[in-house]
Amino acid sequence: MSDIDPVHASAAELARAIRARSLSPVDAVDALLGRITQLEPKLQAFTEVFSADARLAAEGADRAIRSGHAVGPLHGVPVVLKDLIDLEGRITMGGSAAHRTRRAERTATVARRLIAQGMIVLGKTHTVEFAYGGWGTNQHLGTPWNPWDAEVPRTPGGSSSGTGVAVAARMAPWGIGTDTGGSVRLPSSFCGLTGLKVTVGRVSTWGIVPLSTTLDSPGPLARTVEDAALLYEAISGPDPLDPTTRGIQPDSPWPTLDRGVRGLRLGRMPAIEREGVAPDMLAAYDDALERLAGLGAEIVDVALPFRFSDCVAMSAITNAEAYFFNGTLAEDPSAQLGDAVRARILAGAKVSAQDYLGTLHRRAAMKQAYAEATAGIDALLTPTTESAAVPLAAVDEAHLPSRFTRFGNLLDLCALALPNGFTADGLPLSLQIVCRGYDEATALRIGQAYQQATDWHLRRPAL
Repeated sequence: MSDIDPVHASAAELARAIRARSLSPVDAVDALLGRITQLEPKLQAFTEVFSADARLAAEGADRAIRSGHAVGPLHGVPVVLKDLIDLEGRITMGGSAAHRTRRAERTATVARRLIAQGMIVLGKTHTVEFAYGGWGTNQHLGTPWNPWDAEVPRTPGGSSSGTGVAVAARMAPWGIGTDTGGSVRLPSSFCGLTGLKVTVGRVSTWGIVPLSTTLDSPGPLARTVEDAALLYEAISGPDPLDPTTRGIQPDSPWPTLDRGVRGLRLGRMPAIEREGVAPDMLAAYDDALERLAGLGAEIVDVALPFRFSDCVAMSAITNAEAYFFNGTLAEDPSAQLGDAVRARILAGAKVSAQDYLGTLHRRAAMKQAYAEATAGIDALLTPTTESAAVPLAAVDEAHLPSRFTRFGNLLDLCALALPNGFTADGLPLSLQIVCRGYDEATALRIGQAYQQATDWHLRRPAL
């Protein structure tokens, strides 16, 4: 028998215990479903829980593993999927009440890869409508409750809000989200998780409800860097159904994951970018840089060719592409859409071809300028968000919390968000590690070194 608690164990710990046959997948799934039954009435992280099917899959995994027919090291490990990811025969609403009855006719490549490795899907999790928002709110389907505050409903972060809450609340060991402007990293920041925004082309988007095909990227939300690396490796690689992935081979993070940061040059964000950031977030950021310097990294100042807010303002790409996919629905006054999301989609109707193509042209120039400015460093470090999670009553939907995340999408970079402290009220704070495109291994390496030297990622909400 295993001495680990399936609810609080990391995914890697679960995988090792299941592989050693000291923990049954049935016991792991039952423990997590019990946790969901206990907490879901308050937290509302899930759109649907697949209790019966998950138990059947767990029984099948148990038999396969006991008979020596495990399909891989993750066989029997549970996972949750954001409600943008198609599972054939299951409802995919994409966060929209207007699509309550949309039943998927296919299984997304990401989900198919997880299932092929023997992983067990516990259910689908809430998202901001069409993934178009960073606070995690959903006007018609409800906003998941951030588990770090039992009294005050706070922003869970979006758009992968339900996955963030489910993983933070220990209703699942890890899950898949998507990131178009920060939607993996924002819930990671507000919910105290480790989230990896991958470079476009690393992970297939086939079978995932699109927001902006230029910028969309699926990725893992987990509790540790090790888990994020495991899940990243499980879902990455070429897919003939997704042209953006062709020719991009999987990049294993394991050869360098535990090499530490000695000899790496890490960039400190420009001092002007500290303006508007909460003091506790800045203190945690400074402490993280000091800790990494103590581990052997060289911290250097970086002069960037633009402000992060310039990237937030360049919304023509997302607006135009969101309108292409959802404009007809948004133009229908009888359609049940959230007011803020409808307004964002309709803004795309005002984007001219000149605006759209001009933005793509400026984007290319910004990518080149950024590459030149950061040529001498291995990563740029920033806070993930300007503050910890705010009360829902204080949310301003006209101001999204993606100031520090959006440039990573715009410039085809990869980035890792991970906990680096807590406020006096016990809310998680977050560090962002931004690396060059297709250099996820370095982001994970830096994050692993930091987590091996700290314990912020081990803390959990009092539920």
